[in-house]
Amino acid sequence: QVQLVESGGGLVQPGGSLRLSCAASGIAVRSYTMGWYRQAPGKQRELVATINSGGDTNYATSVKGRFTISRDNAKSTMSLLMNSLKPEDAAVYYCNAEWPLVRLNFWGQGTQVIVSS
Repeated sequence: QVQLVESGGGLVQPGGSLRLSCAASGIAVRSYTMGWYRQAPGKQRELVATINSGGDTNYATSVKGRFTISRDNAKSTMSLLMNSLKPEDAAVYYCNAEWPLVRLNFWGQGTQVIVSS
C-alpha cells in the first residue's frame, strides 16, 4: 500500500519559515519525480516545486528564491523549506509522487499552512 504522509504545516507569521516533510512508503522513491502542490480556498491546485530522480528541481515563479525542495531517497522522504512566507502562500500543501513512464501518480492527504500575523 502506497502512502505519502505530509507533516510540518502550521501557523506562521509573514516573513517566517516552515519546513514541510513528506514520508513515502510502498514505493521506490528513487524512481519518482517528487513534488509539492498547494491549493488555497476557492482556487485550483497548483504546482509549487518538483524534484526529479536526478535531482533537477523546478519551482513556481511565485516561490522561486524563497522555497527549496529536497529529497532523500535512502530515507524515502522529501522536504520543502519555505522562507519569507507571505499571506498568499497560505494553502493546503500536498506531496506528490509521479512516475510518468508507468503512469503512476500518488498524493498525500495534505498539510495546512497558515500565514498570518
